[in-house]
Amino acid sequence: PKRGGRLTAGLTGGSSSDTLDAQQGVNNVDFSRLLQLYNPLVAYDSQVRPTLALAEEFTPNSTATQWTVRVKKGITFHDGKPLTADDVLFSITRIVKGKLPGSSMLPALDLAAMKKLDTYTVLLPFHTPYASVMEAMAGYSYYLNIVPVGYDPKHPVGTGPFKYQSFTPGVQSVFVRNPDYWEHGLPYLDEVVVVDYADANSQLNALQSGQADVINLLSADVIGTVESSGAKTVVSPGGGFTPFTMRVDQAPFNDVRVRQAFRLIANRPQMNSVVFEGHGVLGNDIFSIYDPEYDRGIAQREQDIAQAKSLLRSAGQDGLTVELVTSDIAQGTLGVAQVFAQQAAAANVKVNLRQVNVTEFYGSNYLKWTFAQDYWYFSDYLPQVGQATLPTSPFNETHFDNARYNALYQEAVATLDKAKQAEITHEMQHIDWTEGGYIIPYFPPVIDGHAAKVQGVLPGKTGLSLNAYGFKSMWLD
Repeated sequence: PKRGGRLTAGLTGGSSSDTLDAQQGVNNVDFSRLLQLYNPLVAYDSQVRPTLALAEEFTPNSTATQWTVRVKKGITFHDGKPLTADDVLFSITRIVKGKLPGSSMLPALDLAAMKKLDTYTVLLPFHTPYASVMEAMAGYSYYLNIVPVGYDPKHPVGTGPFKYQSFTPGVQSVFVRNPDYWEHGLPYLDEVVVVDYADANSQLNALQSGQADVINLLSADVIGTVESSGAKTVVSPGGGFTPFTMRVDQAPFNDVRVRQAFRLIANRPQMNSVVFEGHGVLGNDIFSIYDPEYDRGIAQREQDIAQAKSLLRSAGQDGLTVELVTSDIAQGTLGVAQVFAQQAAAANVKVNLRQVNVTEFYGSNYLKWTFAQDYWYFSDYLPQVGQATLPTSPFNETHFDNARYNALYQEAVATLDKAKQAEITHEMQHIDWTEGGYIIPYFPPVIDGHAAKVQGVLPGKTGLSLNAYGFKSMWLD
């Protein structure tokens, strides 16, 4: 690796409401910035295995009701202040008391009993056993970044590989090398510039003209275009997912027969072929495909137009017309919306596409759309449930609320025996498959492009672009 130089990342998925708040990102470009400025206690590696980051110890007591967390010594924030247990206590308190997204990963935390054991060690006590806390915190580490006591997001200070220089929401961000970064030898670059682009065409033009060095969220049909210009592509078997979201509390999707019919409308291999040229992995309406507890014994759902029509007739919805809200929020979302609308016609369902920009999609109506799409990165199953499919979840876009499912979740997160936990989660996944509000027809590949001079662009399974925006490991040749 060579040191020095500026890397310009041309990214899509941002908006005028972009943020630098360490614990409140929403869209792709938010996370591209937060991963440069901050670090969590634990995170996923490129193969989505939980691994220690700022923490050097993360151990439970015998019942997993208390976890001892010790941070590494010698780490400093961008302002020179050393990282201590006080910063961990401050960060977690800010997340939980502020009811920020990461708080759903700490649902049973006994905040009042949380305490500092010494300069670098804290005790995290829980009201009930929490066997999967490390997986939960790794899966949503980008909501659980550690910040210094007194943190002000208007003047962002973290422990990350790059320091804040400037930020214009929806336009551009500039970060400079942190010479005191704690991961030895990193980063190589002097500067990273993140530029928001409106769509893939503008990204491609920027890469081809040399205005951008790396670009993200590409569709498979542009791989040839990128490589014919002398640039390169990296295709990752991402574990993230781009679901169709059906609100189970609103007509027509408050009838489970309609939800089942819509899942049977989807021709999954055709979607994968048309939109991703086969690079995606077929989905079965259950998330977290790389979790060891993912139930591969549930029958793969296939298109069945006759059965879909029968279900719609029995629900009194023959000749149904629905609006699908779509946006260029992730790779292939616009294309697959068009494919689904075409497939639905065979079941006598008319799908009217309503395309909105990213700002509107993630605006005041986000989580309220009756029928829409979304984009999630990979998380293990139970953490994903905590984020998305409980009545207490911060992003319950389908408004799913199933009493048996909710009770099983509480049982699962308290279960230390992994075999027993798998039995519980398999029952939950069967409920997802039969009654849930998601259509997950595939797990999209993550396709990134980069100039030939950019080295260190690696694949990863997290679902985040550019190996979780790993600019710290990239260099210019």
